[in-house]
Amino acid sequence: MIPELGNFALILALCVALAQGTLPLIGAHTNRRQWIALARPAAIAQALLLAVAFACLTTAFVENDFSVVYVAHHSNTLLPLQYRVAAVWGGHEGSLLLWVMMLALWALAVALLSKQLPDHMVARVLGVLGLVTAGFLLFILFTSNPFERLLPGAEEGRDLNPLLQDPGLIFHPPMLYMGYVGFSVAFAFAIAALLSGQLDAAWARWSRPWTTAAWIFLTLGIALGSWWAYYELGWGGWWFWDPVENASFMPWLVGTALLHSLAVTEKRGSFKNWTVLLAISAFSLSLLG
Repeated sequence: MIPELGNFALILALCVALAQGTLPLIGAHTNRRQWIALARPAAIAQALLLAVAFACLTTAFVENDFSVVYVAHHSNTLLPLQYRVAAVWGGHEGSLLLWVMMLALWALAVALLSKQLPDHMVARVLGVLGLVTAGFLLFILFTSNPFERLLPGAEEGRDLNPLLQDPGLIFHPPMLYMGYVGFSVAFAFAIAALLSGQLDAAWARWSRPWTTAAWIFLTLGIALGSWWAYYELGWGGWWFWDPVENASFMPWLVGTALLHSLAVTEKRGSFKNWTVLLAISAFSLSLLG
């Protein structure tokens, strides 16, 4: 019953994401205030639904529900509780659910903390985030559903990868994903500014705190990952320029440039096109990471 509830929450979240990604954008374009006003409630509903889905998957791991394929493949009854919880994002399907939930949490933060911004700008930003969320939810539901059933259920699970049974799994992926996903807010502000034709100092001032927060999370995530690899894998060093490390370093590098470019745009009104390009690039590289 719990997995079905989680799957239903994902379906409802997709419906809300499609509404969030279309109605506020149309409302901002046509100046329909009723549709503009839907942006914030939709973002709140989106976050609640995805929190329910994530809680359902976590419950399945905690209760050793091996009738769920994803749980059977990444846990067993002997796994300590903290690693059963961390195993929620220890595989492909669960990590995607963590990603999309964090995307909804960033949108929720924008909805709740941007009340001083013009409503049409918030509507466009949340609309873009809604479209991004809808894309991820479609991918999850049709290709990587973490609630897929295994009938009959297995008596025992396969266990989590031994290399992942480490405190690093508890903190590193969530911190890294908060940084990756946070750049979607900078991307959404850039697209919203392009749609409204408002590439000015105000746009840079609105976007810079969100970009800074994402950059801080990504920096902490990279540092935790380096520490984890150093003591767990025994490489004898902190950084080896392997593809996994480079995949996180590239959005960090572009994000650093974006922070400086936003500061210049805010203070001098220059580098506007460069700032937009960096915002799009940081988000794109985060997807590749």
